[in-house]
Amino acid sequence: MARPPDATASATAIRGALARGEITAALAAADRWRHAAPAAAEPFFLAGLATAMLGRVSGGIKLIEQAVERDRRGEYLAQLARLYTLVRRDGAAARALAAAEAAPPPDALGRDTMGCVYARLGDHAASLPHFAAAVRLEPTNTAFRYNLAAGLSFVGRQAEAEDALEALIARAPGDARAHHLLAGLRRQTPERHHVDRLTAARAVATAPRDRLLLGYALAKELDDLADPHAAFAMLAQANAEHRATLPYRFADDEAVFDAIEACWAASAARATSAPPGAAPIFVVGMPRTGTTLVDRILSSHPDVESAGELQALPLAVKVNAATRGPKVLDPETIRATAHADPGAIGRDYLVRAAAHVPGRKPRFVDKFPGNFLYLGLIARALPGAAIVCLRRDPLDTVLANFRNLFAIGSRYYDYSYDLLDTAAYYQRFDRLMTIWREALPGRVLELGYEALVEDQLGQTRRLLHHCGLSWCDACLDFQANAAPVSTPSAAQVRRPLYRDAVGRWRRHAEALEPARAFLRQHGIPVD
Repeated sequence: MARPPDATASATAIRGALARGEITAALAAADRWRHAAPAAAEPFFLAGLATAMLGRVSGGIKLIEQAVERDRRGEYLAQLARLYTLVRRDGAAARALAAAEAAPPPDALGRDTMGCVYARLGDHAASLPHFAAAVRLEPTNTAFRYNLAAGLSFVGRQAEAEDALEALIARAPGDARAHHLLAGLRRQTPERHHVDRLTAARAVATAPRDRLLLGYALAKELDDLADPHAAFAMLAQANAEHRATLPYRFADDEAVFDAIEACWAASAARATSAPPGAAPIFVVGMPRTGTTLVDRILSSHPDVESAGELQALPLAVKVNAATRGPKVLDPETIRATAHADPGAIGRDYLVRAAAHVPGRKPRFVDKFPGNFLYLGLIARALPGAAIVCLRRDPLDTVLANFRNLFAIGSRYYDYSYDLLDTAAYYQRFDRLMTIWREALPGRVLELGYEALVEDQLGQTRRLLHHCGLSWCDACLDFQANAAPVSTPSAAQVRRPLYRDAVGRWRRHAEALEPARAFLRQHGIPVD
């Protein structure tokens, strides 16, 4: 019988190999240790980490689950929660986090991991103690400092976030993520801005991602300082550089719209089995059209809480369509969904959403804008759901999408780096909303951003009535809502309604003329 290896030496050697990127060797050593000492938890944990790092996440989860069966150590539970989120098992991730809280990991990486998983689940308040602990344990780690600053900004602690970012930049003057987050924390003023520092940082930046982030930060600050032409020129340059690195073709998005339109009749005719009676509120639309604002208004109501921007519906559709392509939404998935049971999708959606909903109030809001693609399905899968679609001036919508940096790694927003791609996406959105309007009379409230700004009281009454909610004065004071915000609108929605963004496109009318001409050509009225 093989002699069990010295546990401390084995753990140190394997962890060292993982840190150096020697993943295959680490896995082999962990496997030998597992077989020699099957009662020990550590080799199962290390084998699980290595397996996941090699791209076999489900296999890694099984191994770490076996480690947890042997030892419910906080480090093991934290890493298990992280892997659960990678395979969209958010409920299991939340349970693993709750278990880890009994004895949190003693190391900085473990605490940062817990913070990141909480943030991914939308619980930014819970993430903060862990991010703060990670910085306390390892103050030289700028990634940990960035995560803490981002968490502070999400919960509205802007001054603390600004201090944290300045401390980070003092240590790492070229940290593009920090510069970008800092620029967006508040409106910059002639007395307090970072234009010179940003210009210098971008002049020496070479990594494409850094140049993109610094370009957006600089454009935002120039715009704050009332230099719209310089701001747009910087924005256009940054977007063009990034667009050149993408394999994106608008034809791919167009194929999705085409499939939705072609398959709607078959989907509408499909029988629905026992649709759930839950009544979530879906706030949808093109991004940057007021979806976060409406989410804040609704979640200021005592009967409503915000679940944030969920991927629960796209994932429920993908799973029930049983397609295997890497994209969550593609023409194949849409065609398969036309023959899926809407009731099953509705039930699956509610299970997935539950991990993100505290459940302290009767109703919740899902504000993922891209759910406008699924409105026909939502109406059938969740007949009690309320649906609100934000509409905004077409050119303001195009400009807002072009000038706001979304999640760089997300393929949802690749259209936004080019003005004509963005205009073409808006045109297909507008056409699809016409179809939903005709197919679902009365189900979708199309709420104009400009109308809400001009008549906050009247439009808020209309919104609450559509959602089946009683009147509540707090909905007019949405800026007092203390709930976290993790979208580009975080700073804006903590202000009362303002008119600055209405007609913003006119400041860039010349640059937007090709987009304006495209929209006119397709019958969309523009001033």
